[in-house]
Amino acid sequence: MTTPEPVSFTTTEDALVLASVSSAVEADLVKSWLRRHRAEHPQTKIDVVELPARDAAPAALAQLVEQLEADEDRSVVPVRVFWMPRAGASALSRLAAVLPGRDPYHPNERQQRRIVHTEPSRVRVVAGESAKVSELRQQWRDQTVGDSPRDFAHFVTRRALLAMERAEYRILGPQYKSPRLVKPEILASARFRAGLEKIPGATLEEAGKMLDELATGWSRVSVDLVSVLGRLLSRGFDPDLDYDEYQIAAMRAALEAHPAVLLFSHRSYIDGAVVPVAMQENRLPPVHVFAGINLAFGVMGPLMRRSGVIFIRRSIDTALYKYVLKEYVGYVVEKRFNLSWSIEGTRSRTGKMLPPKLGLMSYVANAYLDGRADDILLQPVSISFDQLHEIAEYAAYARGGEKTPESFGWLYNFIKAQGERNYGKIYVRFPEAVSMRQYLGDPGGEVATDDAARRLALQKMAFEVAWRILRATPITATGLVSALLLTTRGLALTLDQLHHTLQDSLDYLDRKQTPVSTSALRLRTPEGVRAAVDALSNGHPITRVDGGREPVWRIAPEDEHAAAFYRNSVIHAFLETSIVELALSHVRRVDDDRLQAFWDQAMRLRDLLKFDFYFADSAAFRANIAEEMAWHGDWETRVAAGGDEIDAMLYAKRPLMAGSMLRVFFEAYEIVADVLRSAPAEIGDQDLTQVALGVGRQYVAQGRVRSSESVSTLLFATARQVAADQDLLQPADDLGDLMERRAAFRRELRDILRDINHVDKIARAQFVAREAERRQRDS
Repeated sequence: MTTPEPVSFTTTEDALVLASVSSAVEADLVKSWLRRHRAEHPQTKIDVVELPARDAAPAALAQLVEQLEADEDRSVVPVRVFWMPRAGASALSRLAAVLPGRDPYHPNERQQRRIVHTEPSRVRVVAGESAKVSELRQQWRDQTVGDSPRDFAHFVTRRALLAMERAEYRILGPQYKSPRLVKPEILASARFRAGLEKIPGATLEEAGKMLDELATGWSRVSVDLVSVLGRLLSRGFDPDLDYDEYQIAAMRAALEAHPAVLLFSHRSYIDGAVVPVAMQENRLPPVHVFAGINLAFGVMGPLMRRSGVIFIRRSIDTALYKYVLKEYVGYVVEKRFNLSWSIEGTRSRTGKMLPPKLGLMSYVANAYLDGRADDILLQPVSISFDQLHEIAEYAAYARGGEKTPESFGWLYNFIKAQGERNYGKIYVRFPEAVSMRQYLGDPGGEVATDDAARRLALQKMAFEVAWRILRATPITATGLVSALLLTTRGLALTLDQLHHTLQDSLDYLDRKQTPVSTSALRLRTPEGVRAAVDALSNGHPITRVDGGREPVWRIAPEDEHAAAFYRNSVIHAFLETSIVELALSHVRRVDDDRLQAFWDQAMRLRDLLKFDFYFADSAAFRANIAEEMAWHGDWETRVAAGGDEIDAMLYAKRPLMAGSMLRVFFEAYEIVADVLRSAPAEIGDQDLTQVALGVGRQYVAQGRVRSSESVSTLLFATARQVAADQDLLQPADDLGDLMERRAAFRRELRDILRDINHVDKIARAQFVAREAERRQRDS
C-alpha cells in the first residue's frame, strides 16, 4: 500500500493521538503515518486511542476517559485520513457527487483502496492542532457546565473534530470553511445554560429542537456544487458574473481580519444563490444565508440546509425562540463564520431599495456588544440585473394581484422561465464594509446600556450600508431606456431619437462619476442603443413597431408597470437633480425670498420622498444640491431674479429628469390624498388601498393621471406612510381641522405636479429643438 504524504505533526512532547478511522484502509494509513513519526522522533512517547463516534459504545468512551486521566501534560493530537476529490472535476461529476456512494470526500472502502493504489495524491493523513490535556480541561471548565470525566471526554472529542476540520479547510481553501457541531457546542455551553434558566418554562430539549431547525452548514459537496446549482437557477443570464476585482481584493483582506455580515440588495429569488456563487468563485469563505422558513418545502429544506441556508420563522414570537436565535447568531459570529441576508428583508417589487430591516442586525450587534468579536463588518452587496423575468409577477402585484406560494411547482416554473430567453448580465459589487465598532463603540460603552442609543446606531449603520449599495450599483441600459420611453406616454421613438436623447443622461452620469454597466456605456453608439431596445422588445417591456419607413419603439400601457421596475432601479442616480428641477420650478411661483424658498422646497421634497428613497444626511444633501447648482454660473443671483431667469436655467439644464423619475410617485401620493379628502377620520390600510385603486383607475380613464403606472398597491403603500407622517391618518378631536389639513396636503401635491408639468414642458421644448437641429443637419 502506498503511503500518502502526511500533514506535519510538529509536537515532540509525549502525545495522545486520537485517531478517527472509518475503515481498515484508513486504519492502515494512520498506522503507517505513526510509524513514520515515531521513526522521526524516537524519544517521543505516543499512545493511540480511537476517537469515539457520537453513537459509540460506552467502552470506547471509557477508554478515552482513562487516557485523559493518565497524564495532564500530554499533548492531544487528533488525526484522520482526508480524501480529496479529483482535480478539475466536471460539472456533471460534481453533480453526481450527491448520489449515494459517489461523495469524493467520503469514498467507501473499495474506492479507498483504489485511490491509495492509483491516485495517492488524493489522500492525506491530517493532524489537527494539538493541545495539552490540562489546557483542554481548563477550557472545558470555563466554557461548559459538564462535571464528569465522561463530559470532559465528549468535550475533547468535539474539539478534536473541529481541529481536524480546520486542518482540512486549510488544504482545500477558505471557501470550504463551515461550522460543525453547532448544536452540541451551544447546548453544552455554560453561557447558554445560564441564559436558558432565566426563561420561564424553557427546556433544553425544546431549545435543541429549535437549534435543529436553525442548523446549517456547507457540506463539501455542496461547496463544489454551488456554481453548478447557481448556474441552474440563473439560466438565461451570462454565465460570467460581473465583478469589480478591486472590491474583491479589498473584501478578501477585510474578511481575513474580522467576521462579516453580507447584506445584499434583493430584487430576485436568484440573489440568495448569487452571493454564495460569488464567494465560491473568488475563493472567499462561504456565507450562511438566512431565508424564510416558507422556502423549506419538501426535500428543499434538507438540501438548502446543507448549502448554507439558515431557515428562520417569519414570526419570532416566543422568548425561547428569540433567545435561541440570538445565541445561534452569536456563536456563528464568535467562531468567525460569515452570515448573509437581504438588508431589505424581502424582494423589492418596485425596483428601488426598500427600507432596511433591523431585526437580525440587532442580534449581530448584541453579539458584538457582548464581546464575542472585537469587530464585525457589515459588508454591502449590490446585486443588479440587465433584466428579470420576475417583473411580470411584480407588475401583477402592483395591479392588486396575490403572491404565488412557494412549492415544487412554483420552483419548476421559476427555473423554466429563467431559460426562456437571454436576460443579460448579473452585476455584483462589494463596496467598502461598515465597521460595527465605529458605530457602536466599545462593548462596554453607552450603546451597550442605552436601548435608544443602540437603536439609533443600528439605524445609522443600516442606512449607511444601503447608501453604499446604491452608490455602487451600476446604472444599466435597461433602466435608462425604460425611463426615457415611459416619459412619452406610449408614443414611439426612432433609433436616432432614442440615441440622441440618452446622451444627456450619460453625460450627467459621467460628470457625477456614477458607476455604469457595460450595456449603458454602449448607449453612446446607435448600435448599442439598438441592442438595448431589441433585448427589451416583444413586450419585455418594450414593443417594436415595424412596417413603416423605419422601426420605432414604445412602451404600451399594459407594460408600464414592468418598465417602471427597470426605471426605478436607476432613480437614485437622478434623484437629487430631479429635486433641483422641482425646487426651481416652485420658485417661479414665489414673490418673496426666492433663494430661501428654493432651499425650503428642496428640503420639503426630500422629506416627502423619504419613505420611497434613500437620501444623504441633511448637511450632505444640501452640499450635493449646491454642487448641482454650481454648474449654473451665478446661480443664486439668477434664482433670486425669478421668472425668465429660472426658465432659462431649466432650459439649459441637461438632462431634465423630474417628470420621468418622480411624477408617478407624486401622482400616487395625490390619489391617496384625494381619497383621504372624503374618507372617514379612521380608515384601514386595506380599505384605503382598495378605494385608491378604484379612484386611480377612474383618473387614468379620464386622463387626470398620466399613466396606469401611478395606480399601484406598491406605491400606495408608501403613500400611506407619507400621509401618516403628515399626521393625516390619526383620529382628531377636531374633525374639521383634520379634513382641512388633508385638503391642504392634496393642494400641496397638486402644486408639485404642476411644477413637474412645467419641467416636462421645457423638456419637450428641448427635444423639439434638438430634433429640428438634427433634421437641418441631415438635410
